[in-house]
Formats: sequence, C-alpha cells, structure tokens
Amino acid sequence: MYFTDRGLEELETRRGREEFTFSWLATKLRTFVDTNPHYEDAIDRLATYLARDDDPDD
Repeated sequence: MYFTDRGLEELETRRGREEFTFSWLATKLRTFVDTNPHYEDAIDRLATYLARDDDPDD
C-alpha cells in the first residue's frame, strides 16, 4: 500500500457517497496549492491526468 492510499481511503470513506463538479474540485485544488505551493507540480500533473483521462493519445 502506498502512503497516499490512507488519504484516498479516508476520502472514499468520508465522502464516497457525495457528488461534486469538476469546477468544485478545481477550486479545492487551487486552494490547496495556494496554501501548499510546493505541491504545485503534483497537483498540475493530477489535473492534467484527470482532464485527459479519456484521450487515448495522451
């Protein structure tokens, strides 16, 4: 198990039944980067991955 799996499991347990928009997620990620700028590259990569997940060329 990766270290991050604990956070993902908590997210799923606490909020797994909720629905959200990608606009809400983008706002939350921007807020996170504003308070944790050293994670900017990782958050940018995650956002790009989510944006292009259905594109077979990426």
